[in-house]
Amino acid sequence: MNTLKTMVLMVGLTLILIWAGGAFGGRSGMTMALMFALMMNLFAYWFSDKIVLKMYRAQEVREHEAPELYSIVRRLAQKAEIPMPKVYIMDADQPNAFATGRNPNHAAVAVTTGIMKTLSREELEGVIGHELAHVKHRDILISTIAATIAGAISYLAQMAQLAMIFGGGRRDDERDGSPIAALAMMIVGPIAAMLIQMAISRSREYSADSGGARIAGNPRYLASALKKLHIASQRIPINAQPATAHMFIVNPLSGRGFAKLFSTHPPMEERIARLEAMSL
Repeated sequence: MNTLKTMVLMVGLTLILIWAGGAFGGRSGMTMALMFALMMNLFAYWFSDKIVLKMYRAQEVREHEAPELYSIVRRLAQKAEIPMPKVYIMDADQPNAFATGRNPNHAAVAVTTGIMKTLSREELEGVIGHELAHVKHRDILISTIAATIAGAISYLAQMAQLAMIFGGGRRDDERDGSPIAALAMMIVGPIAAMLIQMAISRSREYSADSGGARIAGNPRYLASALKKLHIASQRIPINAQPATAHMFIVNPLSGRGFAKLFSTHPPMEERIARLEAMSL
């Protein structure tokens, strides 16, 4: 169900991109939007992992530098039947972790120093299992594409605003987007794209929770870890960027009320309940 939901949402996101391009410049606008999204996706495919790791100053570690962490990653990667990913550590007090890389052959798992101090070995296994499930399901690539398309839609909306301010943009001779459609695209397009992007992220988190629980061997490992991580993330800040918040196992940015609609992660209570139900 999560895979089907992700496919439907990705199609919806692509349709919004095409509509945004058409509203901005008719058929030529659609072509421009698709080409722009393609170029952004190619860039993200090859370089997003390096950018994110550098952004959080993650340092690659070898087995002799972090033997327990390294052994957990290696053993669970073998259980998941994926190549051994590179292992990184971030110097941050907030206990958190993420995976990155365009495919299982070019993957990396990064954890904070805070998570290694906070969790037991079993709980850390649950977290690593979750991240390896992301790698196995190629969730990093899916999330990157979704974020890139959403970014392209926002960029088109900004271009439309500038075109409107400075006298309009280029128009197709045969069929042009109406001013009303362009105005709707500027207002509704970016919001709709963001909501769909966040929905895709939440769907993939559920899949990674269940897949990670199976890789770790006990759903309660991850359930217990999430309880601790949720409390700590509210108490200990981290200098995280909103554009990369979806990558972490728990949302590094706090949000309440209406902001939950724009959350990159499902409700923590629901995630824990699903994991505990798996162990019954």
